[in-house]
Amino acid sequence: MKLVVNDREVTIDADPAMPLLWALRDVIGLTGTKFGCGAAQCGACTVHMDGEAIRSCITPISDAEGKKLTTIDAATDGTDRIGAAVHAAWVKHDVAQCGYCQSGQIMSAIALLKSLPAGQQPTADKIDEAMAGNICRCGTYARIRTAVADAARTLA
Repeated sequence: MKLVVNDREVTIDADPAMPLLWALRDVIGLTGTKFGCGAAQCGACTVHMDGEAIRSCITPISDAEGKKLTTIDAATDGTDRIGAAVHAAWVKHDVAQCGYCQSGQIMSAIALLKSLPAGQQPTADKIDEAMAGNICRCGTYARIRTAVADAARTLA
């Protein structure tokens, strides 16, 4: 199967039913995306498929063939304006404690900001709605909300 991951075409030999998460981590070697629950409930495995935030733990690689995939490994490498703003806000507001959920949190935040019309600021409710499927065991939700709002302001 051929996948386009982080703007790079990758050919993998794997069962088409294999969850995308394991193809990314174990076959391709991109370990920034995390395994959390394996049931699409926690958000740690969030990646973008054609710009939409999806849960890679339940998405078979056959669904990803021919689609553009973006992982945390590329989303915050400084080449994407929105990813860079979110990453900077995360650092500025000391969001991470244990950090395990952060790749999924950041990918959801980037997807939210990319979905907004240029210059539009997300409301607190919109941020909460977009981030609702991401669980943080450390409870840094207030800092996450602040960081997302701050990133949006820097992009305006």
